[in-house]
Amino acid sequence: MTKEPIGTTTTDKTTGTVTGTFTFAGWDEQPVVGADGGARIAHAAVVNDYTGAVEATGTSCEYTIAYTSETVGAFVGYEFVDGKLDGRAGSFVIEQRGSFGADGTIRCSFTVLPGSGTGDLAGLTGAGSFTAREGQSTTPYSLDYAVEG
Repeated sequence: MTKEPIGTTTTDKTTGTVTGTFTFAGWDEQPVVGADGGARIAHAAVVNDYTGAVEATGTSCEYTIAYTSETVGAFVGYEFVDGKLDGRAGSFVIEQRGSFGADGTIRCSFTVLPGSGTGDLAGLTGAGSFTAREGQSTTPYSLDYAVEG
C-alpha cells in the first residue's frame, strides 16, 4: 500500500488520495438473456477482499454485465463495503462503471454513493478507479475522498 499525505484536515473535512489492492474472493455469474458468444446480458454476484487504505473482507457487489461478444463488454454495479477507510470505521456503497476487452483487461471508474457512509465514514464522498488484468491475483485501486467532520 502506498498512501499520499492527506491533503487537508480541518474541523469540517478530511481529504486524501489513497491506494491499495483487492482480490476477487468469489464470482457467481448467471446469464439473463442473449446467446453465448454474442450479445447478451448477465448478472454477477461478487465478493471482494480489500487491503491497503480500504480494509474490508467479504464485500457484496452486484454487477449487470452487457457482452457484445464472448470477451468484450461493459458493466455497472454497486458494492457494499463494511470496514475501514484510512483508519475510519464504517460502511459505504460504491457505484461502479467499466468495460472489458478481448485482452482480458478490465477498466473501472467508481464513485462513493452520496449519503451512503455510516459510522466514522458518515458524509463520505469520493471517486476512484482500478485496472484489472487477466492473470493478476490482486488488483490495485486508487481513491480520492473527503469525509465531513
